[in-house]
Order: sequence, then C-alpha cells, then structure tokens
Amino acid sequence: MDIFNVLVAQGQFTIIKQPLGFIKVLQWIFAIFAFSTCGSYSGMFKMSVECKNRSESDLGIEVEFEYPFRLHQVYFDAPTCKGGERERFFLVGDCSSSAEFFVTIAVFSFLYSMAALSVYCFILEKYRENNKGAQIDFVVTAVFAFMWLVSSCAWAKGLSDVKTATDPDRVITYITACDEPENHCRESYEPKVSGLNTSVAFGFINLILWIGNLWFVFKETGWMAAFAGSYVPSQEKQPAPDSFGQQDPYAGSQGGYQPEYGQQGGYSEEGGYSQGYDQQPTSYSNQM
Repeated sequence: MDIFNVLVAQGQFTIIKQPLGFIKVLQWIFAIFAFSTCGSYSGMFKMSVECKNRSESDLGIEVEFEYPFRLHQVYFDAPTCKGGERERFFLVGDCSSSAEFFVTIAVFSFLYSMAALSVYCFILEKYRENNKGAQIDFVVTAVFAFMWLVSSCAWAKGLSDVKTATDPDRVITYITACDEPENHCRESYEPKVSGLNTSVAFGFINLILWIGNLWFVFKETGWMAAFAGSYVPSQEKQPAPDSFGQQDPYAGSQGGYQPEYGQQGGYSEEGGYSQGYDQQPTSYSNQM
C-alpha cells in the first residue's frame, strides 16, 4: 500500500485520469466481461417423452451443452416406446470456431490493455520518445478494433445457430417416438442464454471502445502535427529571410537625409581646423 501511495504521489497514475489511459482501463474491464460470459457458459434443457405404455416413458431427458459449443458431439438417449428400448440422438451444428475466436480476441485484448496500461503508468516518457511507441500503439489498436468487429459479428451469428440447435421444440423432432400420435412429447425446460446474449453485447461495446481509442492514440503519434505542418496559410506571416545578401533598408531610399561627409569640416591631426572643401588655388594670372 505504501508503494502505491508513493507512485500516486509521484504522478505515475495521472495518465489514467486522461482519456488515453481511462479508455484503456475500460477496454481491460470489458474484455474480462466478454471472455468470461462466453467462455464460462454451460446450459441445459429438458424434454419429456410420454409413451402409450407409461412404463416406457421418460419425463426428464436432460441435454447439457457448454463452451465451445461443439453441439454435434452432444447426445442424449430417448425411449423408442417399443419394448423399453432407447435410442441415442445427437444435436446438430458446430459453433466452436466463432466462439473460440471471440474468446481469443477478448483474452488478447485483455493482455494488451494491461501491458499498455503498464507502459502508460511507468515508462510514459519512453512511449512518447520519437513517437515510435504511440505509432505502434495506434497500429495495434486499429488491428484490435477490426478484430472486435469481425469476432463480434461472427459470434452473434454463432449464437443464433446455438439457439436454433438447442431449441427443445426443434430437438423433439429428432426423436422417432414423437412421430407416433399415441406418444406425447414436449419440452419441460428451456435453456437460459441470457449470459450469451450479454457476451455479444460486451463484444460490440469493446468494438466501440477500441474505435474511440483510435483518436486519442492518434493524437500521440505526431502524425497530426505533420499533416497540419504541410499546409501554410497565405495570411500567415512568413519567416524573415536570412541576413546574408540583404540590403540596408535605408540605403537608396528616396526620402530622408544622407549627409555627404566629403563637404563637412573636420579637425586634422596636423593642427587647425579645416573646412574640407575641395577648393582649387587661385592663380594671380587668372585674377589679372
């Protein structure tokens, strides 16, 4: 507990309060819900076969099935209503591929979310260094978003097949004794599939979370700044040119005052004050 308080005091878990870390926590939680509701499911339904000869009847035929829903391997024994003999029947369908794919994506999402949270909390500087970590995170997040879409749709279709294959009214039609009008067959207990319905809902919630997280991870990649920097509006002030080869703004200007140093007086080192005018000596011959 002291270590946790120290980490909180140092600001290691402040990222969880930001959308980037908070959504990752939600992904971690809902991934657990997704694979637990699907992977731990087991269901059962009951039927009754009442023969004309009541001693041959079976009013409590139980059929159990569970994840990964290889229903073609699930069987039950029912009376034939002919001298006490019993006949074995198998369910129809195999939904293991879609169910296992869904659970696999959920488990890997759980593991990746936990690893990403560890990176966010403990080595966030390395994650943001050169944007490499964020770019990898964006690619992986996009892949998981796509996988959640595929797996959730596949499992929704698989669940529909499971419901159809385990419908007691449908399974009763497999029993040959129920074809005889003097025998009475009916369902006595329907399977509860509310947990499986919840797993499909969790799958699409995970899809929304991973798609939404793409934006916040994209902001960490630096690609947005690169795209924004490729366009410079014309109204934007252009940077000043280099000083090399630049003319004096006052040189050659039409206005202003520019003194001519050749006509001004000055003080010579040899003594005396000279006007500095370029006067030619006057000859006496010219004056004459």
